[in-house]
Amino acid sequence: MTEFLTIGSADLRAAINPLGAELSSLKDADGRELMTDADPAFWRGRAPILFPIVGRLNDDTLWVDGESYRMEKHGFARRSTFDLAESSPTHALFRMTDSVETRAMYPFGFLLEIGFAIDGATLTMTAKIGNPGNTPLPASFGWHPAFAWPLPYGAAREDHRIVFKAPEPGPVRGLNLDGLIAEDRPTPVASDTLALADALFEADALIWNPVTSRALRYGASTGPQLDIAFPDTPRLGVWTKPGARYVCIEPWHGIADSVGFNGEFRDKPGVFEILPGATWQCEMRVTLTP
Repeated sequence: MTEFLTIGSADLRAAINPLGAELSSLKDADGRELMTDADPAFWRGRAPILFPIVGRLNDDTLWVDGESYRMEKHGFARRSTFDLAESSPTHALFRMTDSVETRAMYPFGFLLEIGFAIDGATLTMTAKIGNPGNTPLPASFGWHPAFAWPLPYGAAREDHRIVFKAPEPGPVRGLNLDGLIAEDRPTPVASDTLALADALFEADALIWNPVTSRALRYGASTGPQLDIAFPDTPRLGVWTKPGARYVCIEPWHGIADSVGFNGEFRDKPGVFEILPGATWQCEMRVTLTP
């Protein structure tokens, strides 16, 4: 059984699973869980790392220089064991590199590091992708944490909402039954506020492409809430399965294929390229606010 690594402060404690470098628990000072209960009746995930793709590819096929590679939804990082590179009582750094197995799906060398640091009531998660090769490295990346819905502070589930940093008047993108981007849907956001309800997710995730805000607040109107910042990611997914006790708030630098897209991975919307010897970095911050 994989041993989790725990870091923390007087205000917040996190447990990370080396399998997927996955944030598996986030608790307040009184030990109340702020993340999903991972009920297998709905979804066993907790906070998978999405790399080197976000979402699903047409026919689960990645095209590089005219060659096809099999790649399942959200990529392979979430099912890969990371090495612990650094740790202290308040921070941890996990690392993985390419292998024979990854190159069979994604024919590139890479270095992926996922860092976690707690300072007071804030957890900062950092992703770094390095390119050790001689040609530009195409990639996508996404965060996928599942927070408790309701949060453990006594408010009813139906009283929870997401308040964006700025109004979000644009439409949201919708997925078809194959998990591909298929249509625009009217926004369910009233100015800057998304009132959470199971009915929103009967047709899968809500996807903002792009999202105007780079921060939001999640919780009920009374009691502690989560302030979530994602300064480096221009897209956002919000998802649950109706009836589940979590809501995923997912900043992405990438997106699923659109229906009919069968082009080169480098040309896929949301893909960025890292120059030889360079590193790409992004972060996500979660703060428990009284």
